[in-house]
Amino acid sequence: MRLPRPGFRSALLLLLLALGGGMALLDLEPPVPGPVPGGEAGEPDYYLEDARLTRFDAQGRPHQRLVTPRLTHTPHDDVTRLDQPEARLIDNAGRGWLASGERGSLGANGDLLTLSGNARLLAPAERWQLDTEVLHFDADSGHAWSDTPTLLRQPPQRMRGERFDAWIHDNRVRLTDNVRGYHPPDTREEPES
Repeated sequence: MRLPRPGFRSALLLLLLALGGGMALLDLEPPVPGPVPGGEAGEPDYYLEDARLTRFDAQGRPHQRLVTPRLTHTPHDDVTRLDQPEARLIDNAGRGWLASGERGSLGANGDLLTLSGNARLLAPAERWQLDTEVLHFDADSGHAWSDTPTLLRQPPQRMRGERFDAWIHDNRVRLTDNVRGYHPPDTREEPES
């Protein structure tokens, strides 16, 4: 007794299933890590790819979350370097502040976060955004600052200054040195009584 020969459609379906299964097996292999980073900071003692970090305050509450495609730690200076970091900073009232940059570093003990290259600080609840070249953030005091020219926007307003300070726990921002701005008048009408 002979089995009937499969039809063209059945053969094509079997071929597609076999090809799909082979592709799925190839995709199961873990990705090969990139080259070990080096540079003027020396050889790292470790590096992580697709890293997610959460830092906690003295009371055990999360107060800083970092996401980065690559994190590198060098032991001789105890600095952690971050590629394209995105940070979520949480103030004492539980509000989230977002910070990002092209590069970043965490100083010894991880208290000072420095973001550089198109650094940005966002306050979503207040709808303002700050853009600068280098942004520093001290996690212990909740103080963010920049000594480089800064653009602060809260649509439709915008202001520029040579330096800025923000205290996230107090929800306070200050621009200083050669401050210029655009503040359109409020055109909303008052409701009639």
